[in-house]
Amino acid sequence: MSTQTPSSGGRKRRQPPTSSRPKLSAQLTEQFRELRLPMFREHFESLAERAVQEPLSHTEYLSELTERECQARRESRIARLMQQSRLPSSKTWDNFQWTRLPIQVARQMESLRDGSFLDRRENLLLFGKPGSGKSHCLCALGEQLVHQGRSILFTTCSLLVQELLIAKRDLRLPKVIKKLSRQDGLIIDDLGYVQQSREEMEVLFTLLAERYERGSVMLTSNLPFSQWEQIFKDAMTTAAAIDRLVHHSVILELNVPSYRLENAKKPAPRRTGKPAKPVNK
Repeated sequence: MSTQTPSSGGRKRRQPPTSSRPKLSAQLTEQFRELRLPMFREHFESLAERAVQEPLSHTEYLSELTERECQARRESRIARLMQQSRLPSSKTWDNFQWTRLPIQVARQMESLRDGSFLDRRENLLLFGKPGSGKSHCLCALGEQLVHQGRSILFTTCSLLVQELLIAKRDLRLPKVIKKLSRQDGLIIDDLGYVQQSREEMEVLFTLLAERYERGSVMLTSNLPFSQWEQIFKDAMTTAAAIDRLVHHSVILELNVPSYRLENAKKPAPRRTGKPAKPVNK
């Protein structure tokens, strides 16, 4: 009489004795805590039960645990980057009216979402009249880049130069510029919107010069290049600043009417229904 050796697929996995499981579970929980693996600690037991029932191989079981841990870390990193970015929460990709932009500009912005321009250290320069949506446009792109794990910092030009001036006064300017250089993208909003002093523009030029070909600058301005001498105060500094920004850059013009002005001209919605009764106080 011949005997058949059962295939490996029919073998039952060896389970630890029931009496030792609580001790082993506690030991693993503590080890995962020490290794800082919260998803392992939270899900290893429930996934182990599922692995027995389905069944899952040891590799599949480990893969699912690891994927949960990696996903949690990605989400945590993105949340941290978003908080550090200073991006206004109200200006997102989803609530920007892309149909207001010229179609070629909207397509260009869509192509920038992959973030490859950051790898090439290219700058992004947006020009347009006040209210055209420049700030929202860059903030929306910044939000998308952060969701890809990119480090982005948003600041107005006025606030940035004040921080740089304080750093210069305290002999910390090189340290602050080095800290800013760690950002994949630096968004400078409203360059030229508020007239700055020569000293303020000198520290801004220092930052732009140090960041040249080392990291991307993303800025908005309501002034064309022909009027930038109003910003940097002399022709030589102006030419040098423009040269560094334009050398590796994408330049977009938002030639659209003011969004705020359009909203202001809209008639107020008609009220319907009975007037509300006065409230006794």
